[in-house]
Amino acid sequence: MTYKEEFIEFLVECNALKFGEFELKSGRIAPYFINTGMFDTGMKIKRLGTYYARAIQEHFGDDFDGIYGPAYKGIPLCITATAALADDGIDKGYVFNRKEAKTYADKSAVVGMALAPNTRLILVDDVITSGKAIRESLEILKTNQDPTVSGIVISVNRQEKGKTDRNALKEVADTLGIPIFAIVTIREIIAFLHNRKINGRVVLDDAMKSKIEAYLGTYGAQ
Repeated sequence: MTYKEEFIEFLVECNALKFGEFELKSGRIAPYFINTGMFDTGMKIKRLGTYYARAIQEHFGDDFDGIYGPAYKGIPLCITATAALADDGIDKGYVFNRKEAKTYADKSAVVGMALAPNTRLILVDDVITSGKAIRESLEILKTNQDPTVSGIVISVNRQEKGKTDRNALKEVADTLGIPIFAIVTIREIIAFLHNRKINGRVVLDDAMKSKIEAYLGTYGAQ
């Protein structure tokens, strides 16, 4: 089983991937929902880090200096991914931003490894919709030695339209000029889970697959 397939099973086992009817922030009614807040134990967050680490190695090898996580959800992600990379013999730094500025002692807007203009970072986050949080992070980094963000890794590419008919993730990547990679795509999830039993039950049957295909027929974009 590939690490992508393992990750999809992991999403299901942690109840982080749900099928049904969910209203998204965009107002769309989606037949699936991804909630990375369900990785709520030490073992779960540790395993999650291994999948981020595998994706980072696949796309960047060890050609970077550290991992950045935007507050708040990106904080545990950058730490667990860095720890998983260290287990693989790749010891890198991590850094994240503060949501609120401190008025005493260390007043830095970021916490973690020292940054410099030639520092190369990989940014990790759960999902990307409009890219607002990513843009905020880039602005913070500009005022903190302006390191280079070489790439972005997220959990799932929903492969949906953004403000235009293009894939929202590609829109953000083109706007920022930074490549974005996902551990898995929604199409990979559908292909792997369709009529597959996990813990004795079919997670994605024909009826639900049809609903997802109809939804992607309206909002999907490769």
